[in-house]
Amino acid sequence: MRKAAFWMLMVAVVLAPFAAARPPYRLQAINQFNLVADRGDVRTVSCQYCHVNANGGAPWNAFGNELRANFKGNIGDALYETLKAMKDSDGDGYADVLEVFAGTLPGDANSKPLVSVQFLMQNLEKAGGVDIYKAK
Repeated sequence: MRKAAFWMLMVAVVLAPFAAARPPYRLQAINQFNLVADRGDVRTVSCQYCHVNANGGAPWNAFGNELRANFKGNIGDALYETLKAMKDSDGDGYADVLEVFAGTLPGDANSKPLVSVQFLMQNLEKAGGVDIYKAK
């Protein structure tokens, strides 16, 4: 019994960094938001799209709270529904979908696009509108 517990602990210790480094919700956001995936040991997308802390976990930022409110069992659908709502979670004047389109953080009022709302909206519509963020 002690030997089995020891080996289970060793497996958990070895695998924990891999599980924490690429949680499935983060990977879904990378894919669905058409973001650049991680390269090797370099994390290209922070958990701060939804969380206050760069490594995730509670607490969630304003966008993360909107996402949690839309979550009904499928993260891809929740991401899309949250963007489709056209809310400005962080109150910086840019709808969440425009922030994702511009590559800024929709839950951080200090992270906002450097171009106008109108410019972003026109370009989002040219790209296919909010539907470019439907779950894949």
